[in-house]
Amino acid sequence: MIKVNEIFYSIQGEGSNSGLPCVFVRLTYCNLRCTYCDTGYAFYEGREMPLEDIISEVKKYKCRLVEITGGEPLVQSESLELMKRLCDDGFDVMLETGGSLPVKDVDERVKIIMDFKCPSSGMEKKNLYENIEHLKKTDEIKFVIGNREDYEWTKQKMEEYNLPDKCEILFSVVFGELEPVELVNWILEDKLDVRFQLQLHKYIWHPETKGV
Repeated sequence: MIKVNEIFYSIQGEGSNSGLPCVFVRLTYCNLRCTYCDTGYAFYEGREMPLEDIISEVKKYKCRLVEITGGEPLVQSESLELMKRLCDDGFDVMLETGGSLPVKDVDERVKIIMDFKCPSSGMEKKNLYENIEHLKKTDEIKFVIGNREDYEWTKQKMEEYNLPDKCEILFSVVFGELEPVELVNWILEDKLDVRFQLQLHKYIWHPETKGV
C-alpha cells in the first residue's frame, strides 16, 4: 500500500521531456520544508492504494510517460516497487526527488530528476551528495534558483562535483522571486553548459492550479 495524493494526466512541465503528455502519480509525505514549496498539500493529504490499483489507474490514460513525484516519493519505500512494476509494464518512468534520500535502490530503467536544494530553499543542508555517484548520463540534476547567492552556490557545486560530466543540468527560477531573463543572462554571461527551463504548467494554467 502507498499513500497517494493525486493521479492526473497533463503535460510534462519541466526537464528534457518538457511539453510531452505525461501521467503524474503524486505521492503523499515529504521530509523537507522548502521556503518556496508549491505542493504543501501533499505533505499529509492522500489515500492508501494498493500498487495494482495505482497501475490500473495509470493505464487508463494510455500514455507511456509516467512521473512519480510528491512530496518526496522516496519517503515511502514502496515507491521503489511501484517504479519497478511500471517499468516492467513498458512505461517510461521518471522520478522527481528532492535529493535528500538515497537513490541507489531505484530501478536503473527509471530516469531520475534530482532537485538539489539551493540556500534560499532553507533545506541546503539536507542535500545527499552521495547520490551523485548513482546517477546515469540520462538522469538530470535540477537547481531551483531564487537569487544571485543561489546561482553562485550552484556554480560552485557544479565545479566541485563535476556535474556537467555526470548528467544533464537544469536551471529554473523560484517562481515569482527571480525573473527568468536575469537567470538566462547569468547563464549566457558565464557560458554555462546547462539547460534553462520554465515551469510550463504555471504559465499555461494559474500557478496555484492543482492536478496539472
